[in-house]
Amino acid sequence: MKQVKIQIPSLVENIRVVESFIDNSKDTFHIEDDIYGNIMVAVTEAVNNAIRHGNKFDKDKNVLLCLSVDQDRVKFEIEDQGPGFDFNNLLDPTAPENLENPGGRGIFLIRHLADEVEFTKDGRKVELTFFLPPSNGESQGHAVA
Repeated sequence: MKQVKIQIPSLVENIRVVESFIDNSKDTFHIEDDIYGNIMVAVTEAVNNAIRHGNKFDKDKNVLLCLSVDQDRVKFEIEDQGPGFDFNNLLDPTAPENLENPGGRGIFLIRHLADEVEFTKDGRKVELTFFLPPSNGESQGHAVA
């Protein structure tokens, strides 16, 4: 397993650092375009949540981002230094009474883009797993629903 870690202060402008980290990882670990978009949206959303909701924009608190790559999967771990949250009791953003709410869609989105999502440390840490297609030389024109 290959692993890369970065730590960033809780400033929204550091999302650019995360985007560069994902771009570099795509090239370094040959992540295919089919899942690259999902990774970019889900991981930047998770880091944004860590900065905004976890660390409350406190630049003295950091967000730790760790990437692990195995033969069949890529896993991103995002951890903040905030108090955590109850990830089991979130409002459903698709419920009619919540459709007008300006927020509340981030975790819903993350859960739909990543193959596996696991919260630990009272919600301070989230692990996003993306399965890689088999690399056995077959044509790469297949779509995954």
